[in-house]
Amino acid sequence: MHAHNGRLGSLAGKVALVTGGSRGIGAATARALAAEGAAVAISHSASAERAEAVVAGLRATGVRAAAYRADQAEPRQVADLVGKVAADFGRLDILVNNAGVFVYGATDDADSDAAALERQFAVNVGGVAAGIRAAAGVLGDGGRIITVGSNLADRPGQPGVADYAATKAAVVGYSKGAARDLAPRGITVNVVQSGSVATEMNPEDGPHADRQRAANAMGRYGRPEEIAAGIVFLAGPGASFVTGAVLDIDGGYAA
Repeated sequence: MHAHNGRLGSLAGKVALVTGGSRGIGAATARALAAEGAAVAISHSASAERAEAVVAGLRATGVRAAAYRADQAEPRQVADLVGKVAADFGRLDILVNNAGVFVYGATDDADSDAAALERQFAVNVGGVAAGIRAAAGVLGDGGRIITVGSNLADRPGQPGVADYAATKAAVVGYSKGAARDLAPRGITVNVVQSGSVATEMNPEDGPHADRQRAANAMGRYGRPEEIAAGIVFLAGPGASFVTGAVLDIDGGYAA
């Protein structure tokens, strides 16, 4: 149980797993969940040192934390990850499917990297489905599943993102279906659709940055912490009647 700011966090006693937690939105989400008192496990596919650095920062705040390696493109590894976290921490209450990849490729581009596009589906859809299926077996009643989607699922708004948009639209359909399956146990399943957020994957000084800023009502990039805030809400006790929902945190891109 972790107290901060002189109060017990709203997630004290809970255990959360954040996939792709070594950087960007994932790392911000891990920190935000820990700030509410949750014990936090993060997964990474490559950057072990960075993942351990995030874990060290979490532990410094007084919560239990650990990092695990798992390739989200391999359903067996995802299932093993979820099972291992539940076993190591004694339980699992919150799953945040954050790991994802972004691959450009126009549908009429014969030179598109077919293997990369295929892996994008494997990670963004297969990894999420595997995570939700595995979590369904270990989450207690009242558990929480939140997947990080994208505003491009509803409106690609630019060329070259058809495959990526399709993976994020699939996540919404899967989540809504899972919400129906798991509701009898009080487990909620929701999606947070992020807009342009300043991360290494999408830097504010990147080649498409000006267009991205102009595309949303706020005229700026979001911060990873702004996405994390929505995830923390959906993970918390106040969101017990929210399931099968899609929360756009996109600065008004869809407005």
